[in-house]
Amino acid sequence: MTESDGASTSQKIIRYHEETKHHYDRYARSAGHMDWDNQPNPFRFYENTSALGLPFLQNDPPARFTDLFRRNHNPPRELKLDDIAGFLELSLGLSAWKAAGASRWSLRINPSSGNLHPTEAHLIVPGANGLEGGVYHYNPLLHALEQRAVVSETVREDLTTHFGGPGFMIGFSSIFWRESWKYGERAFRYCNHDVGHALAAVSFAANLFGWKVTYLSGLSDQDMQTMLGFDKIRFQALEEEHPELMGWVNPRTSPDIPRSLSPTIISAFTQIAFKGDPNSLSRQPVNWEIIYQAAKLTRKTKTAAPPRQPAQSYELRQDNIDRAAAEIIRQRRSATAFDRKGSVTREQFLSILDKTLPRPDCAPFDAELGEPLLHLLLFVHRVEGLSPGLYFLIRNPKALDPVKRLTRSNFEWESIEENFPLFRLETGDFRQQAMMVSCHQDIAGDSAFSLGMIAAFKDPVTSNPFVYRQLFWESGMIGQVLYLAAEAHGVRGTGIGCFFDEAVHDILGLKDNQYQSLYHFTIGKPIDDPRLTTHPPYYHLKDR
Repeated sequence: MTESDGASTSQKIIRYHEETKHHYDRYARSAGHMDWDNQPNPFRFYENTSALGLPFLQNDPPARFTDLFRRNHNPPRELKLDDIAGFLELSLGLSAWKAAGASRWSLRINPSSGNLHPTEAHLIVPGANGLEGGVYHYNPLLHALEQRAVVSETVREDLTTHFGGPGFMIGFSSIFWRESWKYGERAFRYCNHDVGHALAAVSFAANLFGWKVTYLSGLSDQDMQTMLGFDKIRFQALEEEHPELMGWVNPRTSPDIPRSLSPTIISAFTQIAFKGDPNSLSRQPVNWEIIYQAAKLTRKTKTAAPPRQPAQSYELRQDNIDRAAAEIIRQRRSATAFDRKGSVTREQFLSILDKTLPRPDCAPFDAELGEPLLHLLLFVHRVEGLSPGLYFLIRNPKALDPVKRLTRSNFEWESIEENFPLFRLETGDFRQQAMMVSCHQDIAGDSAFSLGMIAAFKDPVTSNPFVYRQLFWESGMIGQVLYLAAEAHGVRGTGIGCFFDEAVHDILGLKDNQYQSLYHFTIGKPIDDPRLTTHPPYYHLKDR
């Protein structure tokens, strides 16, 4: 992919997508081996800052599983240090340590492709009980806030006035090299998956404290660069943080949150003195130039807020699961193998899928990325009370007719349940096909069911190349919902980034790129690895 030809920006980012597809006869380019001596550090430290060690939750919020999604059972809490610490602990903190022999590695609440964690989080806090107003980097290894800047009283007042009350901003950035070290040119996709997982994770955690995260869709990448002080930092080559998104976290659910900031407020951050030196992550980062070109092509400019989406006609499905939401969040893991005889019931299957439907005032999709553009192609293997076969979940009712028109004419499109957008396309055993299209991985066929996330692609990306990133964010959000819903029902999920793109499209009969598969997922009864030892998430800080 080159920048010098006459193709439009949207054509170039679509070309990136085409060039980074896996095919049966060739995979997207990567290093081809694991250079362990050069593996990037999964933790960023801002050295020469004051790090505030955060308190750990003494008691988890009392919310139950369904309260992760609905808001009326979670009374708003005051914005104070202890609760902000709890919010971070339950969204971006560590969930466990694993060990095998002499090797040890951490797991986090928010998952990441290959457990590489390219996503960093920063807070802009106008002021909270016990926390000075400032710009902070969250360090999950230490469960600490590294203070990178102090914001003036004027900026603090302007932010509070602008948003109509107390709150704070959370921003995400990506370090592409962390992901490209293993996955090469396809890493840009995975970094954006991870942003979506993180956004859903903070939306769920905020809801447990009676808070809401609203995506500030009007901000540009340059606005975020300025507000997070990235333009004043000397990053190591290829280890810089690329701004992704900013959200406002506040204790009210009003739909009237502004989606941008005034130029005056943004400009005030240019006068702030930032401190801190980012640690070096790797001995010798490798330049996967195609990724940085893709980042440039999808840079976000200032935009108007998208219109609020009309309410779905599907009520939130009620579950008979009396389990603490925080417990489910903490135990989320990625399964590495499944019991081939494991199954889920029809009601469990429908309940899990139900949670992926976007609804107003229902976490996590009420963060409002924009119109839902992704749907689910399902390979049903072992769902009690449901025939094995191909199924399709329509997450946006407007897409039903276009999808039916573009897919195979012999599909049944049989409705599975009244007032629920799940359709049977074809009955049969698709275990082998599910494994084959997911890079021959057994987990896609040994599970109870697996799926591909199918996105409206050509038209949205042509209209605005930045939407390319957003499509992957939406897929990551869906993935996070699937992870937690699976855990709640006593099974386990795993995200799959490796799949043969066109082979998936062939199953559906898609002839062009109007729709594209962006992310796969699989859910079933997990088989634990007895060789692994599990340690508590912060046992390394036992003296704190």
